[in-house]
Amino acid sequence: MREPSSSLIQVEGVTSLYRRFRPGRFAELRGQDHVVRALQGAVNNDRVSHAYLFSGPRGTGKTTTARVLAKALNCENPVDGDACGVCASCVAIAKGASLDVVELDAASNNGVDDIREITAGAWHNTPGRWRIYIFDEVHQLSKAASAALLKTLEEPPPHVVFVLATTDPHKVLPTIRSRTQHLEFRLFAGDTLGSLLREVDHAAGLRADDAIIEAAVRLGRGSARDALSALDQLLATGALDETQPSFDALLGALVASDAVEALRALATLSHEGWDPEQLTENLVAEVRQIFLLQVAPEVADAVDHDRERLTTWGQQLGLARSVRVLETLGKALRDMKSASEKLVTLEVALVRLVRPDLDATYEALDERLSKLERGARQVPAPAPATPPPPPPRRPIGASAADAPPTTPRDSSASTPPDVAHALTPTTAAESAPLREPATTPTPRTESSALNFEDVRERFTANVIPRTSRAAQLLLRTARVEGLTGTTLTIAVPSEESRQNTEMIAQGLRSAMEHEFKTPLQLSWIVDPSLTGSPISDAHRAPPAAAPVVDDEGDDDGPVVVVDSAAAHLITEMFPGAEEIS
Repeated sequence: MREPSSSLIQVEGVTSLYRRFRPGRFAELRGQDHVVRALQGAVNNDRVSHAYLFSGPRGTGKTTTARVLAKALNCENPVDGDACGVCASCVAIAKGASLDVVELDAASNNGVDDIREITAGAWHNTPGRWRIYIFDEVHQLSKAASAALLKTLEEPPPHVVFVLATTDPHKVLPTIRSRTQHLEFRLFAGDTLGSLLREVDHAAGLRADDAIIEAAVRLGRGSARDALSALDQLLATGALDETQPSFDALLGALVASDAVEALRALATLSHEGWDPEQLTENLVAEVRQIFLLQVAPEVADAVDHDRERLTTWGQQLGLARSVRVLETLGKALRDMKSASEKLVTLEVALVRLVRPDLDATYEALDERLSKLERGARQVPAPAPATPPPPPPRRPIGASAADAPPTTPRDSSASTPPDVAHALTPTTAAESAPLREPATTPTPRTESSALNFEDVRERFTANVIPRTSRAAQLLLRTARVEGLTGTTLTIAVPSEESRQNTEMIAQGLRSAMEHEFKTPLQLSWIVDPSLTGSPISDAHRAPPAAAPVVDDEGDDDGPVVVVDSAAAHLITEMFPGAEEIS
């Protein structure tokens, strides 16, 4: 906004800023450059359309632009398609006393008789070159009135221009929209509104500080008229706190997940006279700033102390919960449109936010799981305990039939040495010789000879744990059969299992190379005896049987021996369950 000039509308006895400093020329319009270029170019090139449709949010300059167009069309001394602002026609239009401009509020004059009267007068001569009809909120015309206006738009008088303004162009009849040039107005950017308010402040001598200017920009929400009205209100009250509710107590209750404090803070705001729907809209606007400060701080409109305060709240709320607050309050706003008691809708929404167990949405479930994970991470780790003795070692494919007979604990003649060692109590002195030597073992090379028993033992103890879960399940029913050079032969119970080994072969070879320091080749063979049933029974469902328990397990519990990977997986996931055929 430039210094006050004669082109600006100066209304005597009215202190409203948006009326005192309304633009009067194309050069004074801002934020709608695409509209200005289209209209000013049309006037300058004498290519004005007989009808225009101006659409956009409130306070973006639709009616003001229509009046500026009327000035430019009837100006006695136009300059580059713009009005001079000082001739008799421009002054008369600025004062609202020109016979060349007719304004109609379609919200209150939406009958067919009103439209017929106006369209009949459009054929009369006027003092100026053009007669301009401005219809505000044209979408509120009745169907009969819209039909009457449509007839005039189809065959308009040569000296008449219709300007139809609306905030909802989709409600205008398509036949009317098709006979107009549609220009869409946009909300003003924050920096554009800030520049506008500072120029108005300087022109009017208001001396508003930056905090008041920024607060008015935020309250304007992209509307120039709303921003100027907010600046008027802020200057009249002299305080920022009285123009919007304080949500610090409510945000604190959300952070603490305290339903009582949340309802108490809401009751305090309600007793101060704030409408529930207005409260919800303001709270959504504040949480939106919290959300933006976490994701894209340069997009947020909050400044100075307000920005620091909302940033702190964002750190306490977190991004996931900020999004959930926005979604829940947005749904509450929609529900309020048809609710008989709006405050109850807001109360229920707040309780759901602080009590996720009352909310069945996926977002609430995710919040509950996140809270449980945070609690689990905060539990101190238990003190390290004495490691249990190593489990007994047995061949990969050992089954109940192959297991050695149970013998007394004190007799180890028929018990494998490693099992006997695990079962027999030993003293520190007795176990010392069994420990690994302190010296670093000499790494094996490709030329080193591999012993079959050593390979089988290390394959079971070291290689299998390094493989994937699927490989471990498959190898649980396999058996190392032999070693020929660098080729290791492994037996599996069925042809289906042998085909499945192709999926685990690469990972198994990597684990073996890591253990034996030399690349080994794998050879798979089928041995039906590993399952205890002939091949002909492989395609039949196995009979239901309880798992065989080996009582010679370690201290952690008995070892369950199963005859297939699938049976092991079922036993592990559903302990104690029995298969019912």
